[in-house]
Amino acid sequence: MSDGRAYPRPYTRAPPSRPSRTAEVASEPRRSHAAIPVAVAVVIAGVVLGGVSFLAPALLGFVLLVAAGSFLSTRLNPLSPHFYLTRKPSWTSVGVVLLGALLLLWDAYGLFLARYGPILAHP
Repeated sequence: MSDGRAYPRPYTRAPPSRPSRTAEVASEPRRSHAAIPVAVAVVIAGVVLGGVSFLAPALLGFVLLVAAGSFLSTRLNPLSPHFYLTRKPSWTSVGVVLLGALLLLWDAYGLFLARYGPILAHP
């Protein structure tokens, strides 16, 4: 009769080698610079809208200030459509956002002192 070995033993081979996770992580940047162009666009929009109302640069400066604080504390990003970052923002992007916020707040304060722009836009 049969001793239970009707078929030959399956061929065993070593599993295919995969690249290590450290090689994948090393190829990706560890921090994101995605907030820099958004912050520059918000600063330009705030300066342009400063002629309409000095509240516009103040409001946009406050938004950037909150965004910079959010970058320092968590990965929540109010400037992103996905609202959660997969990578932390770089220190450069945090600095640019904070600098943009201070520039817009300084611009709003200067417009207020010079009485250049109206408080609210005229219809």
